[in-house]
Amino acid sequence: MSAPSKAAAYEKIGVIGAGAWGTSLALTAARAGRKVSLWAREPEVVEAIRKTGENGIFLPGIALPENITATGDLAEAVSGAGALLMVPPAQHLRSALSAVAAVAAKGTPLVVCAKGIERGTGKIVTEVIAEAAPGFEPAILSGPSFARDSAVGLPTAVTTAARMDIAERLQASLSHATFRPYASDDLVGVALGGAAKNVYAIATGIVDGMGLGESARAALLARSFAELTRLGIALGARSETLMGLSGLGDLVLTATSPTSRNFHFGQEVGRGRSIASLREPGKPLAEGVETAPALVTRAAAEKIELPIAETVANVLSGALPLDGAIVRLMTRPLKSE
Repeated sequence: MSAPSKAAAYEKIGVIGAGAWGTSLALTAARAGRKVSLWAREPEVVEAIRKTGENGIFLPGIALPENITATGDLAEAVSGAGALLMVPPAQHLRSALSAVAAVAAKGTPLVVCAKGIERGTGKIVTEVIAEAAPGFEPAILSGPSFARDSAVGLPTAVTTAARMDIAERLQASLSHATFRPYASDDLVGVALGGAAKNVYAIATGIVDGMGLGESARAALLARSFAELTRLGIALGARSETLMGLSGLGDLVLTATSPTSRNFHFGQEVGRGRSIASLREPGKPLAEGVETAPALVTRAAAEKIELPIAETVANVLSGALPLDGAIVRLMTRPLKSE
């Protein structure tokens, strides 16, 4: 057993993105004793937090302490911050990183808290950081966590991945009585686990929505993890990371709970709702919709078969009907597990 870390906490944390998860992470850092700047793109969010002490738009009913300062000025948000938590959706991460890189100090850890793979390139978030923000320290925060659970103080455990000394400082900066981060230096494994689980959550949601039974859902979940593991090992991830909080842990949470946006999206698809209606403006964002084709693209580049992820991508694109999806998966060549 390794000795407990005695890493020094970052005194100030900047949080870029004030949706539900960004606001919850700001609250986490504040509860851990940090000074927090919370940047919001929407002026109405900044105004609401300043006037009412809560983010009534994205996380209503949760009081925010005075050591959280809301701002719409990106330069103000990053000024003096020891680390920056990046919480925009994965498909907008590149532009957000570029904007932050233009005003933040080089060498600052950029901690990606979004989960996804960039559509069009198939790049995982660590690769996007390297391209969009060279000279900054890449880091990731991921794990089985719902924003409201964490915000109301329910026990939550996540993984902070970075160069180990940075991962341990992030651990020290965010840890408190109900939020427990584990440190890792396996950025690839943590990034991939967080991204892929959204795709597989849509798959299990579809099975649930179609009424195919719990046996089918359990089988699909197990085979989904096998797919995630195959690709992870090919990309250089460690098997123990994939078995941990940011891999299996996050997959189990996201692929089994109606609270999960991706699982719920899949349920609605399985019940016959159209993809277009589920993606109308104002509907909850299901990151797995954009990640599915990107995941398949990346796997193909690595010559790794992901039949479940490919089937999800084809269903979402309209290339494959739901009934055809089940036939495709059930009639694949028989093989050993």
